[in-house]
Amino acid sequence: MARILVVDDHPKIVRLLEVALKPEHEVLTAYNGDDALKLVNEEHPDVMILDVVMPGVDGYRVLHRVKSNPATEDVAVIMLTVKDQPDDVLVGLTVGADYYVPKPFNANDIAALVRRHLAAAAEKADG
Repeated sequence: MARILVVDDHPKIVRLLEVALKPEHEVLTAYNGDDALKLVNEEHPDVMILDVVMPGVDGYRVLHRVKSNPATEDVAVIMLTVKDQPDDVLVGLTVGADYYVPKPFNANDIAALVRRHLAAAAEKADG
């Protein structure tokens, strides 16, 4: 079972994603960047769904720390954020996001994206 870390400062968004992902995956949750970094290092999730706008350490800085650390650089990151201007997307992808999804979103679409990513990663590992 894949381990997915959902990071957003809005509890309703975290819960919505948790419900969509939990039937197939182990879901870890964090509500700020500091807790996200701690969980990434302790639990090494397969995928992190990460908001940008959060108190304290923002999502871009979390992303940078995850992708610049050899122990966590292989964690796939889906940015899920209201920051949807072209410059925002460029920053996220440049820093290392694997996917960049604007809010509002459909939780089932995010679950499908996670499934697709995990299937591709498994296929790559096998072949």
